[in-house]
Amino acid sequence: MSRRKLTRQQRWRVEKIQAERTERASKKDERDSGRLDAGEYGSERPGRVAAHFGRSLEVESVEDDQIRLHRCHLRANLEGLVTGDQVIWREANDGSGVVVARGERHSVLERPDTHGQLRPVAANIDQILIVVAVEPEPHPNLIDRYLVAAESTGIPPVLVLNKSDLLPDEGGALRDWLRRYDALGYPLIEASARGEHGLDALHGQLANRTSVFVGQSGVGKSSLIDKLLPEETLRIGELSTDTRKGKHTTTTARLYPLPPAENLDVTEAEGSRRGDLIDSPGIREFGLWHLDERELAEGFIEFRPYLGRCRFRDCRHRQEPGCALLGAVERGDIHPQRFASFQRIRDDIAAS
Repeated sequence: MSRRKLTRQQRWRVEKIQAERTERASKKDERDSGRLDAGEYGSERPGRVAAHFGRSLEVESVEDDQIRLHRCHLRANLEGLVTGDQVIWREANDGSGVVVARGERHSVLERPDTHGQLRPVAANIDQILIVVAVEPEPHPNLIDRYLVAAESTGIPPVLVLNKSDLLPDEGGALRDWLRRYDALGYPLIEASARGEHGLDALHGQLANRTSVFVGQSGVGKSSLIDKLLPEETLRIGELSTDTRKGKHTTTTARLYPLPPAENLDVTEAEGSRRGDLIDSPGIREFGLWHLDERELAEGFIEFRPYLGRCRFRDCRHRQEPGCALLGAVERGDIHPQRFASFQRIRDDIAAS
């Protein structure tokens, strides 16, 4: 999609606004430097970004075994911080804080924006929980997109079926295709925020890890988190009775410390790390147009043994003779629905 051309006056206004923002940030940074030099800030302390609001952050710290939140602002040279980042911050006498450094990231979840540029969403994540539900009706192709996105980041994904109390006893087609993901090695947890079914299993999966919840709006991410975090107040969106599609309720990624589950059998050492949840804004589609065809194919984990084994080096896995992927589909080693999903995503990327 071509970008809209700006008039000369519009370009002037954009440049003027950017220059004013840069000047304000520079002045604020100078004030911070002066206060730091004057000793108005305390010593450096470790923390973690719990939420991001423009030039200000909520930083989580642990003090006397108690988790506390501090409103801090950024130094001008610290762009790009996201929820989950480990940071160094200092507190002023008036209770305000300033973040002065960012720690190394062991993982980062990125999502391409409308211009195809990768934008970090959250950092230092141990697993991605892909939430699906009986309503709104899930589609395997969308789940495949989430799985490919997770595989491309190297962050292990886990499938969570919410509202499982609405499934018929026999489970139907939904449970059939979820079993196919389970057969591929993806962990699958069935839960219900209403009936509290499966919440202990979900707690066990979350313990000692930092997890991010993703999925279509309306699948009940916030409802599940509300059950897991009874002391937190989350805005829960109801499904539209007309479209049965979800409404967006979460507006910024936020990190929540997970309290220990009463029924879990964990050691004292394990209990000391209770885990954290990151609730991300609802995503209806996960763009993958930053991936090339090879990266996309590697995102389908059952394809990997066959990649590079086609007769022709430049095989596109369409109708070429000797295609290893097509042969695997014919033998039943790759499910036709997964291969069709790969083709659809590939075509969408090419069209974009």
